[in-house]
Amino acid sequence: MAMTAVARETVFALRRQIAKIEGTLPERLQAPARATPAGLPPDAGVTSRTLTIVRRGMAPPDAFLRTGAAPLDAALSGGLPKAALTEIHGAETRDAGAVAGFALSLASLILREQQPRLPILWIGTSEIFREAGFPYARGLHGLFGIEPGELLFSEAPRLVDALWVAEEAARMPALAAVILEIRGSPQRLDLTATRRLHARAQNAGRPVFLLRQAGEAEPTTAPVRLIVSAAPSASRETIAGPLAGSIGRAAFTVSIGKSRTALPGQFTLEWNPDEHVFEERRAGEERAKNPVPVVPASRRRKDPAPASGAVRAFAPVGSPAAISSTARDQPSRPQRPAHIGPRRAG
Repeated sequence: MAMTAVARETVFALRRQIAKIEGTLPERLQAPARATPAGLPPDAGVTSRTLTIVRRGMAPPDAFLRTGAAPLDAALSGGLPKAALTEIHGAETRDAGAVAGFALSLASLILREQQPRLPILWIGTSEIFREAGFPYARGLHGLFGIEPGELLFSEAPRLVDALWVAEEAARMPALAAVILEIRGSPQRLDLTATRRLHARAQNAGRPVFLLRQAGEAEPTTAPVRLIVSAAPSASRETIAGPLAGSIGRAAFTVSIGKSRTALPGQFTLEWNPDEHVFEERRAGEERAKNPVPVVPASRRRKDPAPASGAVRAFAPVGSPAAISSTARDQPSRPQRPAHIGPRRAG
């Protein structure tokens, strides 16, 4: 049965709405004209209709934030979407530093593309700042090229307040990006809350990063979810080669937990503090730089601990020797501190 005009308009409207929510660029095609009824002029009753076909990967190149690591950008079909909500997860509490460092790296990439540079707002609850702390101001400039005045913080007493601040800040043109950091899997952070954040990011054309500390992966509207943890740093590079026993660049293990255009994958990235860009570390590169293991493998050998020295027995408690030794170690009456005295009653 032929589809009525009202049904067609409804389908077209739904397709446009889906394309807007997913952040894809719909391709507009001209639908064929309807047949002219018999007995009427050839152009009578002919209306031009537009058919909307949603295709992924049709967004312009400047719609993505490129990390600099070619394999990760290729897996994400160009990089992280700028006008969208992006989740960055830390599986455990100890990964809070790695997640914050990865978010600051993305903030550095955003600020490098802007002229003039706008500040970035970091929103969190009192609980998350008390647990994970604040970024170090001097480290912002040295590692990420971010001036202390370009990173603003908003501490909210409750999660509902933090969500409200994030929604209002996401549509402010005076901000380059918004970072919302929460802990765990609160019930208020549901599909409705993330849908509102994603819609604000799309309408404003700026990214909103949702940092999840020690939280489980739950259904959200964010098109991309990355799981970040700390990776072992390689040795520091010098002119003579790797410096043994040193700590090199900050490294991250990044896993694609969710993406509409990429399959799950894992990458090891190093942050270049000089160029302010990510660089991929290939498998086996770390072992080639530092082939000596930190702790030698056990081969069921005898414990090489040195022999103990002379053993001396203490006098039993209550014996005359112990009493005399205790009395001998006590200070005399004039040597006692002045504030130590008998407690007076009453």
